[in-house]
Amino acid sequence: MIEKLYEASAAGVQIRMIIRGINCMQMDHPELSKNIQAISIVDRFLEHTRSFYFHNNGESEYYISSADWMTRNLDRRVEVTARIYDLKIQRQLRDHFEILWKDNTKSRWFNAEQTNDYRKLSGPRIRSQVELHNYVIKQLKKG
Repeated sequence: MIEKLYEASAAGVQIRMIIRGINCMQMDHPELSKNIQAISIVDRFLEHTRSFYFHNNGESEYYISSADWMTRNLDRRVEVTARIYDLKIQRQLRDHFEILWKDNTKSRWFNAEQTNDYRKLSGPRIRSQVELHNYVIKQLKKG
């Protein structure tokens, strides 16, 4: 999986990843990871979304999955990935990702120096788990 991400990065694909655990990519190697940004969010709840959004030749594709991208899951377990066609659910998945990506309270950069510093983004403080909870409540009230 990492080699495929490197290939995509080398081809100019912009990649943003939110990784719950260990990041095994070489973020200090510009030829491999120049177009890859990765963060980790660890907070109160053991929440780690397994969704994927691809922009493929002008067509957006959304997937949800049971699999972590770990060898034991990919090689020795039965995992499922399903494409999402419903536009409302696609929008929700995109919103969830953007809320997580904007976290500036509990998120850390996977950086070249491997210091994994907390991200310091301008604007109001955003704690993604709280914001996701608020988002879901708002969606429920809409019906």
